[in-house]
Amino acid sequence: MDRRIAWTAVFCLLCLGGCRSSANDSEGNDPLLRAGDFYLYRSEVESALPAGVHGSDSVRFVEKYMRAWAEDMLLYQQAEENLPESEEITRRVEAYRRALVMHAYQERLVEQELIADVTYEEVEAYYETHCKEFVATEPYLKGVFLKIPLRASFPKMLRGWLKNPAGDNLDRLEKYCLSHAVNYDCFPEKWRAVSEMSSRMPLVEKGADYFRRHKNMEVTDSVFRYFLYVSEVMSPGDCLPLEHAAGEIKEILVNLKRAGYISRMKSDFYRQALEDKKIIYY
Repeated sequence: MDRRIAWTAVFCLLCLGGCRSSANDSEGNDPLLRAGDFYLYRSEVESALPAGVHGSDSVRFVEKYMRAWAEDMLLYQQAEENLPESEEITRRVEAYRRALVMHAYQERLVEQELIADVTYEEVEAYYETHCKEFVATEPYLKGVFLKIPLRASFPKMLRGWLKNPAGDNLDRLEKYCLSHAVNYDCFPEKWRAVSEMSSRMPLVEKGADYFRRHKNMEVTDSVFRYFLYVSEVMSPGDCLPLEHAAGEIKEILVNLKRAGYISRMKSDFYRQALEDKKIIYY
């Protein structure tokens, strides 16, 4: 492929994505490539471009994508011109389309009916009998997290409050955070994954024993000061708390109900069609 074409495509994709130069371009459907009687449009390539791909990687992706698309279209056109009309192909295409439409409709109904139908009591009951199937793959923590600007004034007592964040100390801490903290999270009753805390502060992910030995951590970067007080630690391999397993359990329960729900739905449609005389046996 002429690299100028690929570079033009990338330029359109990455640099001029929001620009419009003509009436034909008003919907983002300006063609980038023609192969036989088929056109590849910028909007199609944009939707295919993976997130996070930039620079030379995007050039290589577009080159390969456009080449593969052109080869497929040329082969398709050649096949259409040389294969006779086939009832078998038409039948298969229609059957595949029916299957896709039915699947999409079933998934919509499952999402609307079953997901909302799963109760907290069902999730809790499943968790109680299958909790060993949901285990932590990293340490989880309970405690207090605080993020303040480096330039913010803070009393020397702040570190003391964080060493024992309860009672009056917790009240003082919360009052201070109302006016000074960029982020304040007091989670003595909820577990937070270490990976989650690492995304909120410059925290090197360590093992559970490390956090048991280091209850109070204070780190800084060029802009902020971070404090983390750890009150409890959960080790990898321990059963995940219900709050973290609930999403997966709900998905499991939906899948367990899916087959029965779809079967009942089909039976209901069939019964209603009989009543409405939309089904006639000859």
